[in-house]
Amino acid sequence: MTHPETPAAQIRTVLITGSTSGIGAATARILAARGWRVVVTGRDRTRGAAVVADIEGTGGHAVFVASDLTRPPGALRDFARAATEAAGGHLDALVHNAALCPAVDTVRLTDTDLEATLAVNVRAPHVLTAALAPAMAARGHGAIVVIGSWMAHVGHPFVGLYSATKAAEIQLARSWAAEFGPHGVRVNTVSPGATRTPINAGDGDVIARMTAGTPAGRPGTPDETADAVAWLLSEQAGYVHGAEIAVDGGITATRPG
Repeated sequence: MTHPETPAAQIRTVLITGSTSGIGAATARILAARGWRVVVTGRDRTRGAAVVADIEGTGGHAVFVASDLTRPPGALRDFARAATEAAGGHLDALVHNAALCPAVDTVRLTDTDLEATLAVNVRAPHVLTAALAPAMAARGHGAIVVIGSWMAHVGHPFVGLYSATKAAEIQLARSWAAEFGPHGVRVNTVSPGATRTPINAGDGDVIARMTAGTPAGRPGTPDETADAVAWLLSEQAGYVHGAEIAVDGGITATRPG
């Protein structure tokens, strides 16, 4: 099933990191429904295959390429090449969704989690953008979306490293907008609020309390974030560069009175 504006010969292609579940999987499904050929990626081949099967079952186009974003830069560049080949030889868009979030304080954060979180949340997006954006720029067209977080804008006692890495990603997106925007590659950020995903399924009560006092009064859904990503990748957002869109129910803009 292709989008009416996208002839079969001109199917747009997108790589979405961490797209075997949650926001990433929702983004893959929504983009596929709008005519994109999606490269689904992550470490879990079973979940990846399930997302691809779901997309193909509704007439969409998807392929799974396994990845481990904690690997060294050389391995990440190899992955970028494999993803490009799987997409048919070129990528029109890149969504940096994969992230690690060790929910511990500074003192209890292990060295292993420290290294892995920095690798997945900062190093991998940087290396993959450096590997993939130049080809988009050479064609004069492309888009990159970073999935940020409302936590990048507040202090929190248990996810300080995660918050810091998300702030770094958001700043990288602004810098990439300045670097690649003049060459036709738009770069923007979508920052979700407290969102119900399979990862936090056991924390429903905590998330409900966290969002009760927000204007929305409820947690977000993966589809709501995915819809914002899809808009930013569309031609309708052609004049949007270096922006951060908060899809967070108002949690960062307001506080209960």
